[in-house]
Amino acid sequence: MTLIKNVGKTDRNIRLAAGGVLVFLGIVTNTVLLSIIGLVVLATGAVGTCPAYMPLNINTNKDDKA
Repeated sequence: MTLIKNVGKTDRNIRLAAGGVLVFLGIVTNTVLLSIIGLVVLATGAVGTCPAYMPLNINTNKDDKA
C-alpha cells in the first residue's frame, strides 16, 4: 500500500515543531496521553501523510503529481 503524500512543507514543519513540544510537555508533566498525541503528530509530519486528511479530501502538498 502506497501512502499518498498529503502534507505540505509548511504543514510538516508545524507538525514537527508542535509534536516535539507535545512530547516534551508530556515527559515533563508525566502525562502519557500528551506524549502519545505528540508522537502521532510527529509521525504524520515525518511521513508526510495524515490519515485524517484522506476522508476529508484535504491536500496541503503543493508538489502533488497526481
